[in-house]
Amino acid sequence: MYDTQSIRVPKPLKVGSLPSGGSFIIMEYIEFGSSRGDQSVLGKKLAEMHKAGKSNKGFGFDVDNTIGSTPQMNTWTSDWVDFFAEHRLGYQLQLAREEHGDSVIYEKGQRLVKSMRPLFENVIIEPCLLHGDLWSGNISSDKNGEPVILDPACYYGHNEAEFGMSWCAGFGGPFYSSYFEVMPKQQGFEKRRDLYMLYHYLNHYNLFGSGYRSSAMSIIDDYIRILNA
Repeated sequence: MYDTQSIRVPKPLKVGSLPSGGSFIIMEYIEFGSSRGDQSVLGKKLAEMHKAGKSNKGFGFDVDNTIGSTPQMNTWTSDWVDFFAEHRLGYQLQLAREEHGDSVIYEKGQRLVKSMRPLFENVIIEPCLLHGDLWSGNISSDKNGEPVILDPACYYGHNEAEFGMSWCAGFGGPFYSSYFEVMPKQQGFEKRRDLYMLYHYLNHYNLFGSGYRSSAMSIIDDYIRILNA
């Protein structure tokens, strides 16, 4: 993200392994301001990052990482729908069945995964560098009010997937207006938005328990109904 020279992120200075196991990272110190900065500037800068950060390898990342403490598989894949179906929704659904014994959400989720391709018809999807975990706790500003984003779960994916945490990010009208001036909104954006939220609701269900199950199930049921109408 730092290399795109778009939105401000802490500059990585050194990484390495610890003798006792694990690893470390040393980053630039940024003195944060008292707010999250101007939403219109945040939207513009985030769109500039998406526009500048491209991959010719397809969708994924050079290494696997985590979303929270959940493993996030980033195997390079040429087709976005296949990548999202297998390495995002499919993985979380499998985890829900293994961790919670939830065969209902697994089976219904698999029905959605197998039928969701029409939501992407006539959509141009380029592999954009994503923060991947953009919620309010990972958005701040420096002492001059310039937006800063941190603690990413990076991969190259559909730019719309960046809004999957919008339910706890507080993005408003000025954010989206500025974003879409740089990265124009594509047809069907609103129809796909909840699909990207579903990934994070499922992850929260797997991390934090049943309080997030109903939100995930509601999205799955809505999509099944729409896609099979």
